[in-house]
Amino acid sequence: MKVLIACEYSGRVRDAFLAKGHDAISCDLLPTDAPGPHYQGDVFDIINDGFDLMIAHPPCTHLAVSGAKHFAEKKASGVQDEALDFVKRLLEAPIEKIALENPISIISSRIRKPDQIIQPWQFGHGETKATCLWLKNLPLLVPTDIVEGRSDRIHKMPPSPDRWKLRSTTYMGIAQAFASQWG
Repeated sequence: MKVLIACEYSGRVRDAFLAKGHDAISCDLLPTDAPGPHYQGDVFDIINDGFDLMIAHPPCTHLAVSGAKHFAEKKASGVQDEALDFVKRLLEAPIEKIALENPISIISSRIRKPDQIIQPWQFGHGETKATCLWLKNLPLLVPTDIVEGRSDRIHKMPPSPDRWKLRSTTYMGIAQAFASQWG
């Protein structure tokens, strides 16, 4: 299967699909953190290249409800509408199977409700971080390893230059579930 992992710099989801024998490439404006097939640039440069599946992780900066106190300013500046347009374009891509991942966000009220909300603790990680999935021609993910000891470590992460990057990196258990259940 030919798989596009959109808006991914970490290579985690891409590598999970590669490990299952798929032809997978990550794409982001940033360089990849892990060696492997990666297109550094605009996802719409390659989105029509015959992919069977796309898993998209659009930036949540202007969408996540965790930043709701800034919504009026983001709406007024137009950045929130630009972010929503980007999400719509990803969801409307000419790809048979699509999963779009984002935290609890205005996508739910401005585009449509998510098909599923998952947590890291359902996939082997003892943490909470509600993650929404908007799906096209894909089944709901089935939890693979429900664990106890749930903490909100990601939410309480202190400010740092890499905080955004650490908060947006996909958990390995979730990446592996994507690859094994959708690959």
